[in-house]
Amino acid sequence: MGIQKKDREYERFLDQISDFIFVEDEPEKADILFVPGNGFPQMSIEAARLWKEGMAPWILPSGKYSIGKGAFAGVQAMQENYPGPYQTEWEFMRDVLRKEGVPEEVILREDAATFTYQNAINSRKVTDAAGIRVKKAIICCKAQHARRCKLYYQYLYPQTTFLICPSDVGVNRENWFDTQKGRREVLGEVEKCGEQLQRIFCREADSWSI
Repeated sequence: MGIQKKDREYERFLDQISDFIFVEDEPEKADILFVPGNGFPQMSIEAARLWKEGMAPWILPSGKYSIGKGAFAGVQAMQENYPGPYQTEWEFMRDVLRKEGVPEEVILREDAATFTYQNAINSRKVTDAAGIRVKKAIICCKAQHARRCKLYYQYLYPQTTFLICPSDVGVNRENWFDTQKGRREVLGEVEKCGEQLQRIFCREADSWSI
């Protein structure tokens, strides 16, 4: 195989990974905006913008803190605008939303989740308890987190149409392969998606055998 062909094959492989991980949709009117837990303000700012444009009546930020850290890791960008202190990701995201002009009464609460799958599980509990029928939803998440968020939330809301409106917090489809950090994060997302799908398939297989 010639060098040029190898380069083309390599570029095509990177493009396929990018297409899988970096999901992005045009926003449409929906029933709710989901914001999975994080320490970056950009996703909550995007959710606030969409809410002010009338894209959804409710916003549900979800998150306590990372299970690996055991405490809120702190604000990761624009720290001067969000001095805190914050005990949970939800407290932080609510503060961002309030500072962006979102009223308290449309911000739902989920402050127990410590990993992304739990964000989806607990968010379903919150919307069910509130009697919100979610036919269509928007997820505001990090760009590199888009596919896994959609996988988890879609699994918990199987009848719902999900639209992903991601935010660039430094790793995106154009630059992820240029740095060790980008490669680690994106390839880690591919691995985690595979691990979760394997769990889902095994769980479904167990139900078939009953």
